[in-house]
Amino acid sequence: MYKIICKNIDETRSFGKKLGELVKKGMIFTLTGDLGAGKTSLTQGIAKGLDIKKTINSPTFNILKIYSGRLTLNHIDAYRLEGLHQDLGFEEQIDDDGLTVIEWPNYIIELIGNEYLEIVINIIENNYREITLIPHGRKYEDMLGDLK
Repeated sequence: MYKIICKNIDETRSFGKKLGELVKKGMIFTLTGDLGAGKTSLTQGIAKGLDIKKTINSPTFNILKIYSGRLTLNHIDAYRLEGLHQDLGFEEQIDDDGLTVIEWPNYIIELIGNEYLEIVINIIENNYREITLIPHGRKYEDMLGDLK
């Protein structure tokens, strides 16, 4: 497990960029946290680390957005999928050679598998963000070792 405190949105994006620089093909990141905790801001930083030039915004209404860079970024916001049980084809994005970032993963947890990086963002005192990374699988443990 790895924890970091970010004092503002720029620090959150900067930390995300570090994560993006360490990403390898086929990785999955899950992002949980309250509305406004910084999930999309962290994803914007991750995109910078993947050399993605496009503006990253929340895919809440699209559910899935795909961006091209050093690796493809599949950005899924599963918030609106609560209670839906239909084949939306996300397995193809999750199993591809890019990075899949899933906000609100609890709504599609059955598609994720056993290996992923769980990222939890909490708002703490002074409006700071506490970001906790929990590796599920060896490649994610190795990635956290590279962060230190």
